[in-house]
Amino acid sequence: MPTRLPHLLATLCLTIGLAAPSWADATLLNVSYDVTRDFYKDYNPAFQQYWKAKTGETVTLQQSHGGSSKQAMSVVAGLEADVITMNQAPDIDILAERGGLVPAEWQKRLPDRSSPFVSTIVFIVRQGNPKAIQDWADLAKPGVQVIVPNPKTSGNGRYTYLAAWGQAQQAGNAEQARAYVQKLFANVPVLDAGGRAATTTFMQRQIGDVLVTFENEAEMVAREFGRGSFTVVYPKRSILAENPVSVVDKVVDKKGTRKVAQAYLEYLWSPAGQELAAQNYLRPRNSETLKKYAAQFPPIQTFTVEQVFGGWRKAMDTHFRDGGVFDQIYSKK
Repeated sequence: MPTRLPHLLATLCLTIGLAAPSWADATLLNVSYDVTRDFYKDYNPAFQQYWKAKTGETVTLQQSHGGSSKQAMSVVAGLEADVITMNQAPDIDILAERGGLVPAEWQKRLPDRSSPFVSTIVFIVRQGNPKAIQDWADLAKPGVQVIVPNPKTSGNGRYTYLAAWGQAQQAGNAEQARAYVQKLFANVPVLDAGGRAATTTFMQRQIGDVLVTFENEAEMVAREFGRGSFTVVYPKRSILAENPVSVVDKVVDKKGTRKVAQAYLEYLWSPAGQELAAQNYLRPRNSETLKKYAAQFPPIQTFTVEQVFGGWRKAMDTHFRDGGVFDQIYSKK
């Protein structure tokens, strides 16, 4: 028996060596928000092809979509996301604050504050624009029903609230902004949990006169419901919506997927990733790609959360914590 041991060990080592390439194959879960469904349907196959050509490895990509804040909390609660791709920094900050799933300085790890593309908030109105909605002031008029998701659970809704408040404050002051936003939300008949649910309310249930949503959601509506069913209205001023991404460190280190997860996010800045973003009406960071698609991205004056609200942490604490300004405004509806 002892004389056979080296042979058995050699056979075992050979077997392990032959199996090693299959071990390199990985499965990634990308936890994202509602409105990116179509983008990642296009992006994931492109990355899989790129990764296979570069490394010979096959990567399986899984998606989870929903209201952004609910999605973030599901990761905090234990959903093992390898990467998280959100539409606002607070929904990644919370991973650092509750459980140390990512480092506090996660935004410094990738270019452009870890946001590979941006969007803004626009209005989708019924074909022909029967309520003559042209700018923010029209959303607060009597008899106008406004569809927007819940700012407590949806980044879409949060950006809408901040866009409405910010443009009013820039035109006047904080008191006037509060009064305006209170009037606007008095015109909101239902608060859906996420952006895609709000689109369903507006397009399928035919509730409301105007859907306030991300610019790229308008293209998704066109693809699903037809371009003749609505009109897109660009307000004079709106908010810059950054779409940050991060590896979820605790998960990738546990699963051994850090290398491919990091590459998955970095590829968002590649020419192919930026091209796919533009094709899905997400404003690319690459200046040449943005110039190429200039016709579908009308110029619009934008402001940032930092400029008007002093940053996301301050905005969250002032407006969206339990008992904050939004609760005060909406409870008085």
